[in-house]
Amino acid sequence: MKKLISAFIVTLLMAGTVSAETIKWEGREFYAKNVHASIVKLNGEEVLKVERNLKVFPFDINRLSETVDEPTYVKLKDFEFSDGIFEVKVLARVQQPTPFPASQGFIGIHYRVNADDSAFESIYLRPNVGRADNQASRNHAVQYFAYPGYKFDRLRKESNGLYETYADIGLDEWITMRIHVKGERAELYLNNAKYPSFIVNKMKGTSASGGIGLFVDIGTEGYFKDFKIISSMHPKLKGGA
Repeated sequence: MKKLISAFIVTLLMAGTVSAETIKWEGREFYAKNVHASIVKLNGEEVLKVERNLKVFPFDINRLSETVDEPTYVKLKDFEFSDGIFEVKVLARVQQPTPFPASQGFIGIHYRVNADDSAFESIYLRPNVGRADNQASRNHAVQYFAYPGYKFDRLRKESNGLYETYADIGLDEWITMRIHVKGERAELYLNNAKYPSFIVNKMKGTSASGGIGLFVDIGTEGYFKDFKIISSMHPKLKGGA
């Protein structure tokens, strides 16, 4: 009997570990996928803080490609779109102490996230290299990838420079990300720029529609505010949202 009770308790603990927590923020509800999420005060205003949960989803520097560019985000509940425009302000810091010395403050947005989090598109930032003292590093400040088949390392190897670019961004500063998604094309506008800072002419994802997730990766202390869905077209409603 004691063994059965112990096994039951262990099962409950494991279930609690893998279950997704939910959080309400800016009038919307999100669920946390492989991250810790909380509402905190930053410089006097309430913002959403997100950090990767290493207990649920460990990082392995010897298996870098398999343990980065993954579903580590808070995902907006009960929302699905195919094409649209959305915006959020992001601020990144490198965690101290950091679990990954090469962390660049990885923060951004996953979109067209399918129902089981197994496929999506993403554009994220590496603010720590935006003002590096060499151009090669600066050219990695913005990154696109498609999960699961086209992570940053494959795209860099097969299409060097096509799916990442330079941007004048830095750590510990608010950066506005506005993403326009239409068909196979995505455009990123930074800090209310009139013209896109980054264009993905042909996305590589397998998910034609889905949700939106606010993403951080290894070694990042990420903050979000002013999340807006400016327009969206539901895949089943041709007239839009």
